[in-house]
Amino acid sequence: MSANAVELNIAPGSVVRVRDEEWLVTATEPSADGKLVRVQGLTELVRDTTATFYSALDDIDVVDPRNATVVADDSPRYRKARLFLETTLRKTPTPQFDEHLTVSTGMLANTLKYQHLAVQKALDARNVRPRILIADAVGLGKTLEIGMILSELVKRGRGDRILIVTPRHVLEQMQHEMWCRFALPFVRLDSAGIQKVRQKLPATRNPFTYYKRAIISMDTLKSARYRAHLSKLRWDAVVIDEAHNVTNVGVQNNELARLLAPNTDALILASATPHNGKNESFAELLRLLDPTVVRPDGSFEVADVERLIIRRHRHSPEVAQEVGADWAERKEPDNRLIPASAPENAVAQELSTVWLYPENGASPYSGNTSALFGWTLAKAYLSSPAALLETVNERLKKLNGALVADAREIEALTRLKALAEASNTGTSAKYSELVSCLKDIGVGKSSPMRAVVFAERVATLKSLKEKLPKALGLKPENIGMLHGGLSDVEQQEIVDQFKRGNSDLRVLVTGDVASEGVNLHSQCHHLIHFDIPWSLIRIEQRNGRIDRYGQKHSPQITTLLLDPNDSRFSGDLKVITRLMERENEAHSVLQDVASLMGRHSVTQEEDAIRDVLLGKKSFEDVVHEPDEAEGLDAWFADFDVNTEADESTQIDVPVATPLGLYKTDLDFLDEALTEAFVDPAKKIGWRVHQAHSIAELNPPQDLQHRLGHLPQDYLGERKVTETLKLATTNIAGQRELDRARESQDSMWPEAHFLGPLHPVLDWASDRALAEISRSEVLVVRGDVDAAQVLLMGTLMNQRGQVVSKAFYAVDFPNPENTNFHPVHPLADLGAHLTEIGLTSKVANPGPVGGIEALQALIPIAVDNAASAMEITFTAAASQATSRLEQWKQRADGWKKQATAIADTGNVKTQRKRVEDEQRIAESLAPAQRLIRPLLVVVPRDTPAVGSSEGTN
Repeated sequence: MSANAVELNIAPGSVVRVRDEEWLVTATEPSADGKLVRVQGLTELVRDTTATFYSALDDIDVVDPRNATVVADDSPRYRKARLFLETTLRKTPTPQFDEHLTVSTGMLANTLKYQHLAVQKALDARNVRPRILIADAVGLGKTLEIGMILSELVKRGRGDRILIVTPRHVLEQMQHEMWCRFALPFVRLDSAGIQKVRQKLPATRNPFTYYKRAIISMDTLKSARYRAHLSKLRWDAVVIDEAHNVTNVGVQNNELARLLAPNTDALILASATPHNGKNESFAELLRLLDPTVVRPDGSFEVADVERLIIRRHRHSPEVAQEVGADWAERKEPDNRLIPASAPENAVAQELSTVWLYPENGASPYSGNTSALFGWTLAKAYLSSPAALLETVNERLKKLNGALVADAREIEALTRLKALAEASNTGTSAKYSELVSCLKDIGVGKSSPMRAVVFAERVATLKSLKEKLPKALGLKPENIGMLHGGLSDVEQQEIVDQFKRGNSDLRVLVTGDVASEGVNLHSQCHHLIHFDIPWSLIRIEQRNGRIDRYGQKHSPQITTLLLDPNDSRFSGDLKVITRLMERENEAHSVLQDVASLMGRHSVTQEEDAIRDVLLGKKSFEDVVHEPDEAEGLDAWFADFDVNTEADESTQIDVPVATPLGLYKTDLDFLDEALTEAFVDPAKKIGWRVHQAHSIAELNPPQDLQHRLGHLPQDYLGERKVTETLKLATTNIAGQRELDRARESQDSMWPEAHFLGPLHPVLDWASDRALAEISRSEVLVVRGDVDAAQVLLMGTLMNQRGQVVSKAFYAVDFPNPENTNFHPVHPLADLGAHLTEIGLTSKVANPGPVGGIEALQALIPIAVDNAASAMEITFTAAASQATSRLEQWKQRADGWKKQATAIADTGNVKTQRKRVEDEQRIAESLAPAQRLIRPLLVVVPRDTPAVGSSEGTN
């Protein structure tokens, strides 16, 4: 191992020489084989390639910045120097503890300050690593908040490897949002995507080492093969959407979450229902984020948890004052009690007298909990005759396969089956009401009106899918069906079709698989509950598919409930109707309607309603009035998680001032392409259509290679490797996105928004600067009285993440007196460059002469800037170390508490987590400094090469 590698502390941004080639260091981290150094090739043989070296295995020589070579900039308007500076600024990460937002505010999303708060909280300096639970209520845009957080992590050099875990039916939706709005490309590893991976890679190859950014479902990750792959990898960021599904200790979802949490720097959990009423389940979420906040006995302090959670709802002041017309208030609900038909009344009578309220006092059900099975049949009946028939047939099938069957139950089921069949072939009053409702709102052959119809049972969905086309005068392809039995690809395709403006789909009949995470509001504002879930959480989740931010039309929620003439059965069904009424009452009062029942679990709520129907409890005892409700709303009130802000709250999230030399990303891209290709219009078809704010180019081979990791559907449907089109303003980007929603060809915009993280910007800058060595310093003229050297310093931790950075100018007013060289800190490098006249309008009369004399200034400038930076970096290091010490103290306190508790399996597991976290914390301590000369500026009157006037 090179001694130089240790002494100079290899850091991102430095140039190293390995195996006779020069490389730019992009990341470093400790490893068992010394320091792991990730690099990008600079010299001709390795340019545009990446590699990983270990200091214990390779001789790594750091190129001393004092030995940088001074080179005169001979480009028009000092284009090379400006591009070099711009690229340096773009590629130097934002310091890890900087609370200013940088790139996330320039993405293709409405500027909503309440979402900025979530980003700021994720970056909270009190957290050793970025960790947050986004517990915002349904409809506030958690996906956008996730994208904003990830984009900020990328800018901080902490987002190279990212894994997003979502329910399988929203894989494509998440991939689409991340790429179209944030220019973050992810490979979608659904069943089709995995097949493509298997075709590309050997069976033994870990796919997550090939794809640095992937979106995958938890169901897929349950495969033992993928679990083994995950255990060997570290991530920069992991996102787990609908995180309430990973709280139950001992189940596969939780085991996978436990595997991922310690192996990622940043962890983002998202769930509108993060607390299921059990503190131990919520504690499990907290342990994933930071194991030290939950004591070994399972308790936790509110003050420790506040920094990890953010929660708002539709009527939180900071939300309400911003969403305005972009979230139309829902209309009064349309709850319809529908008199049952004669066949349906016959079924209801049978259910009432035989199964629910048996006249002889005993239900014919031969299994355990006979009262519950009666309501299972009733619930199927309330869904549809087809659902009831399916339930009866399944029970008969089980009985007929048993060694000993109860003849009385078989007889009762056979009689019920005959009535169900008659009802299924006859007229269904609720189905007829559904058809009337759909026609009334305008669903029909020549109308664009759409509606989503929810039902719990697959048999019901199939029945509706079969019957509705004829009843509405539509074709079969106009009715879509979505349920959990479909493959992930089929589910995503149906959701995508329903969201497109020019799609043939008019009615989507869906089960509760679509009640979580799916956005259905872009083309639809009518939702019909064909049956009613016995859970307020589920009702709210369903309604949130169209009642959410971005809904321009007032959502109309309609509920259909069958009303049989059996007085006792009909009376009990009023309980279900009252559920819908209470949900609406609480909609504008509480943060979440689950507070009405205080159980925060769909299953627990269903059990509670069943107890009401069984007469064990009263409705009022189970479902409280909104002003009496306690539960998640009250529980979160103890936390400072943005739930109690008043109307005067002023949201003030700091936003960084751009440091760049170019007004727009397009200006930078245009000049970079001109430098790289001289005539980009001729060589790569570069064209800018100013009137439409669209630019396009024909990607050369090296760009095609970089584009290979973009979403595969986008590449194929938009022929991106042939012509890459870019929307160069936010307005144009949104216009293209809206057009894609209306398109029948592709959901991907024809012109992709040119956001600050777009990969084409990286490629263009690399091509433009291909001939400039990173160990060279360009010389330009400017409005200075004497020679001036501009430098950048960065302080990094052991993992190569930037803790602090600073810019300085070192002046040489008297070249003959090298002991006099004032050092000036530059708060805004871009402003300084403008002040000295280094703009696109400056003329370059020719390369500066007298380079030999300027060469001697570099080592002096580096040494003196290093001394000046020491004060800044010492303060930054002290602050960073203090934060880490506070965390270590919590960890030490946790371990002391653990010694007083028997070492159960769970405590042992958590002890290891805490110890692992301590080791990671130590690797985040400030450890490395890098000083880099950026530019030499000489007075305007400095002669060019070959001039007879001499040089300064």
